[in-house]
Amino acid sequence: MVIRARRLLVLAAVLLAGCGDSPRAAPPRPAVVSQHRVAPRIVDLEVRSPALDRTAKVRLLLPAGWDRTRRWPVLYLLHGCCDTYDSWTRETDVEELAALRDVLVVMPEGGATGFYSDWLKGRPRWETFHLVELRRLLERDFGAGPQRAIAGLSMGGFGALSYAARHPGFFRAAASYSGVVHPLGDVQLVQGIARDEGEDPDALWGDPQTHRAVWAAHDPTVQAARLRGTRVFVSVGNGGFVERTLRRENDALARALRRAGVPATLHFYARGTHDWPYWQRELHRSLPLLLAAVGP
Repeated sequence: MVIRARRLLVLAAVLLAGCGDSPRAAPPRPAVVSQHRVAPRIVDLEVRSPALDRTAKVRLLLPAGWDRTRRWPVLYLLHGCCDTYDSWTRETDVEELAALRDVLVVMPEGGATGFYSDWLKGRPRWETFHLVELRRLLERDFGAGPQRAIAGLSMGGFGALSYAARHPGFFRAAASYSGVVHPLGDVQLVQGIARDEGEDPDALWGDPQTHRAVWAAHDPTVQAARLRGTRVFVSVGNGGFVERTLRRENDALARALRRAGVPATLHFYARGTHDWPYWQRELHRSLPLLLAAVGP
């Protein structure tokens, strides 16, 4: 009887083990799944991103004489709302700039209205994609070094200053051109952009009243003091409704930077609409500051 009981126990254990979950496959890791040479120095990557739960595009402008075994200074260029990762090479002369011949220029996809954030309600998690997943891949496979600068326009201007403030020391310099730099001061603008692109506006940082702390944590004006130690360039015009609206936000940022004792190069110009000719000009104007921060 004892032997029979033991056999029954063993059989029960085997049956129970068979009813359990089958072994799960390891979660996918970030990886470059394809590369396409667009021009002698331009390479487009398709990157698998667990943070986004999909693949995303990244355009690289390689240094002249690029060698993956060498560590290169890095300049991130972020696109604006409703645009794409290839906008900087499509709309500006960035590819021809001699000053960037010794720099790895990274132009990542940021979503039509991703706001360079890990969204409060699930995915996308753009911040994790850009600063963790993509950064590690670039360091491993493309010679990206630790000397980083970042710049962007409109929504990308927000991203540049928000990333720099949220991660002090990660970027040595940050530049914003016509940036959405004070979301808490213009909640309707931010939520309207998300709504116009078919997104739930509360999915980004939550309800601006209930989740005010989340909004504040992403707001470059509120977080101005955290930019101390980062070289900062801010520019904006005042022509047209959109640019005049953003001028008020940038005025608030300038005051916050002064109160926090954070030095910044400001170029607040007359007229100047929310358009590429001005952003190309401001990229040129800010490059000496950005590159001096990542140089030897």
